[in-house]
Amino acid sequence: MSHDRPASSAPVAEDGSPDDARDAPGTRRVLAAAADLGLEVEVTRHGRVSSLAEAAAARGVSPDRLVKTLVIRLAEDDHRFVLVPGDRQIAWPRLRAALGVNRAAMPPADEALAVTGFERGTITPLGSTTPLPVVADERVTGRISLGGGAHGVGITLEAGPLLAALGALVGDVTEPL
Repeated sequence: MSHDRPASSAPVAEDGSPDDARDAPGTRRVLAAAADLGLEVEVTRHGRVSSLAEAAAARGVSPDRLVKTLVIRLAEDDHRFVLVPGDRQIAWPRLRAALGVNRAAMPPADEALAVTGFERGTITPLGSTTPLPVVADERVTGRISLGGGAHGVGITLEAGPLLAALGALVGDVTEPL
């Protein structure tokens, strides 16, 4: 089940609906995946933002509650999602150790798009065109906000049910920015 809440400062189209975020295919995939997994989500639609802090404010969460979904490549055709709190970054040695690999890297933006169906800045583990295993930092807890599959769209939900539904590997895989 989802609840839709436009941000008060969101730009609107002539019909009164949020601009840029109306019925985006990526957002439809995200919401369908959340419903299929039985996750309760709140959708926030806002204008494009230029920083993590701005996105967190638009969604009504603190920066550490805004969770970035990053795509990493372990090998050709072997990718993972990594869920990283907004105030942190991947600690590559810890992530590689958690995955038991020697190499891991961020793929180019066009590769991430081809693998997930989402542009950078909209990537989420829900609704990806290619299901990928998920790694989550151990600090991804409580109520969090993720990308909603389109620019200017976020979803807010409880981390526990999300991580359980995705079968996420949880560990200490980040460090402060």
